[in-house]
Amino acid sequence: MKKNLFLVAILMLCQLVYGQQKSPVGVQLYSFRNEFARDVRGTMQKVKDMGITDVEVAGFYGLSITDYKKLLEEFGIKAIGIGADFSELDNEEKLKEIIKNAKVLGAKNVVTYWIPHKGNEFGIEDIVKAAKVFNKAGKVLKENGLAFLYHAHGYEFRPYKLHYLMDELLQSTNPLYVNYEMDIYWVYHPGHNPALWLKNYPTRWKALHIKDRQKGTVGNQNGNSDPENDVTVGTGDLNMRDILLQAKKNGVKYYFIEDESSRSITQVPQTIDYLRPYFK
Repeated sequence: MKKNLFLVAILMLCQLVYGQQKSPVGVQLYSFRNEFARDVRGTMQKVKDMGITDVEVAGFYGLSITDYKKLLEEFGIKAIGIGADFSELDNEEKLKEIIKNAKVLGAKNVVTYWIPHKGNEFGIEDIVKAAKVFNKAGKVLKENGLAFLYHAHGYEFRPYKLHYLMDELLQSTNPLYVNYEMDIYWVYHPGHNPALWLKNYPTRWKALHIKDRQKGTVGNQNGNSDPENDVTVGTGDLNMRDILLQAKKNGVKYYFIEDESSRSITQVPQTIDYLRPYFK
């Protein structure tokens, strides 16, 4: 009996240690938006229990910026990135507020996730406008000790002349002020190879959103997909090995899991386990 109790105790200890093992990558907290809407503190505890220490924030859940910062500190979680709407980049006062919030949180990156456009219409005129806004805002952010990243969302990968709209955006923005966060799902979904884009622009992708797509999903170039198509990384149809090896070869600094499905609270820990061998 004593021997059995001893073995049980050892097993419980191992499970405790494993559960607190640090995640090798960060997480975009938008993944847990549904859970945060119901219980902010309880969800932050779950994030900590997954071993996650680095995050991109997605709103403050009704808290003041100072109270939100205290909550992150309480759970040993560090904000690496903070979001900014396109309209905020193009407004001097709103950009000042973004800078202030980023500094309060200690964030390093300011990330924009969408270029406004009409319906599914997206063309070179949208790229030209975005490049102008990005270059201007990116310069201000750099002068304030922050890095600006644009998170591409799928519609940028439409053909244009002899290449793609995304090439135009990359080539029209100053790398001193503007760089990019690759969401590998939103490169693959419109029919492209994320590893190849990483290879072709090795110095411009500073961060990676890691997510996988359910096998058999039909892609498009509109930046639209059912969130339930997000599956545990390693079980979908993206070639994770090639993508992650190329990203590491490039020296990509920041990696964040993003899982927009209703199963994210169970899938993210499984994704973390899958990713561990790539980050030893």
